[in-house]
Amino acid sequence: MKFKNDQLEKFERELKNKKVAVIGLGVSNIPLIEYLYQKQAKVTIFDNREEEKIDQSIINEIKKYKFKYYLGEDSLSNLKGFDLIFRSPSCLPTKPELLAEKQRGAIVTTEIEQLIKMAPCKVIGITGSDGKTTTTTLTYEVLKNAGYKCYLGGNIGIPLFTRLNEIEPEDIIVLELSSFQLMEMEVSPQIAAITNITPNHLNVHKDYQEYIDAKKNIFTHQDENGILVLNADNEITNGCKSEANGKVILFSSSQKLENGYIVDDGIIKECNNGIRRHIISAKDIKLKGIHNYQNICTTLALTKTLVDTDKAIDTIKEFSGVHHRLELVRTLDGVEWYNDSASTTPTRGISALNAIDKEIVLIAGGADKNLDYTPIAKPIVEKVKKLILIGQTATKIYDAVKKELENQNKQLDIHMCETFKQSIDLAKRLAKPGQVVLFSPASTSFDMFKDMYDRGDKFRDEVNKL
Repeated sequence: MKFKNDQLEKFERELKNKKVAVIGLGVSNIPLIEYLYQKQAKVTIFDNREEEKIDQSIINEIKKYKFKYYLGEDSLSNLKGFDLIFRSPSCLPTKPELLAEKQRGAIVTTEIEQLIKMAPCKVIGITGSDGKTTTTTLTYEVLKNAGYKCYLGGNIGIPLFTRLNEIEPEDIIVLELSSFQLMEMEVSPQIAAITNITPNHLNVHKDYQEYIDAKKNIFTHQDENGILVLNADNEITNGCKSEANGKVILFSSSQKLENGYIVDDGIIKECNNGIRRHIISAKDIKLKGIHNYQNICTTLALTKTLVDTDKAIDTIKEFSGVHHRLELVRTLDGVEWYNDSASTTPTRGISALNAIDKEIVLIAGGADKNLDYTPIAKPIVEKVKKLILIGQTATKIYDAVKKELENQNKQLDIHMCETFKQSIDLAKRLAKPGQVVLFSPASTSFDMFKDMYDRGDKFRDEVNKL
């Protein structure tokens, strides 16, 4: 007999004739709009962009359904009198218009929150400042290869809320969750991980504490049966263990844990009451860098109760990573070219530098998220032979590196470029056989590109033209 999701059916029945606002015409909300039309909700659309800046096919979809819509910077001034409001992750719940509607009695939620609330199966959620996409993808692959029917969503994959009616109790949902998705969340995945927490998105969040508190929502609403995987090497995530309601599994690349997963002398080990079991050696892993070995530890911990370790290892050995994350584009004239466009913070840049054991020509810089670039200066001075800077953060990185060079009484060949193509052409002229050209911006992409994927694709295209 086919499974019946009673909670979902009740929610759908109650949607009929309800006044529903959808804020933001992003990827996750387009299937949602069609779904709400089918359920006969009275839908109004809001987006802070002007109509000419929105894909025409989306506008045509809204007009086809005859939905009322408000566009432009002041669109939310019309957000009044709704029963239910779906916000996109880019629309923070702290906006005054949302707070006013919530106080009046409206339910403010997201596609992701409703998915977790009504999922009939286990949900695994992964967040963190760095490493969450690789960890989420690897976790999904491990589960899928072990025979589970899995659904990949959140920040990656596809919007899943509108597919809830096909998800069965024995399936597994794997979600990558950002701070924007987790803000004000009133439900947590049963199995969760925080890879690390370092300053990020400080150009959007009120302050660092708001960002940290959002991340913590991934486990705040777990019960005693929940599982929380934490990085023991990160001060903030390690401190979360005392706040957890369920079981905590730690991982570390610098400590000898009594229980959990560790990276020890190039070997990933599982620790049980001080007894260490050799799981896999770094030389058998296609992923490179300590940060990726930590991601593997996280995946092993997340899937521990679901997949036999030996079966998980088979997948880990074959996993070569996710596009735009230390992705080898090509080797040209003895020079390896790496695309690390997913490096949107200084900590990501540091991880990339530490993962490469050859001389580096580094291309860095991009849009500014109000982050401190002091920490990346020392790794640059120690590992980089030629530094090429572009974008808004070029001056910030330059100032931090110059100060470190003065402290160490060293010199470094530094170049500033106006355009992306200039930086790639210059790197080709500067790099020598046996060296690596590393594109690891350590900055977000919104100064020159649509997003980090667009940036990485353009880098790959330009390098393949050389």
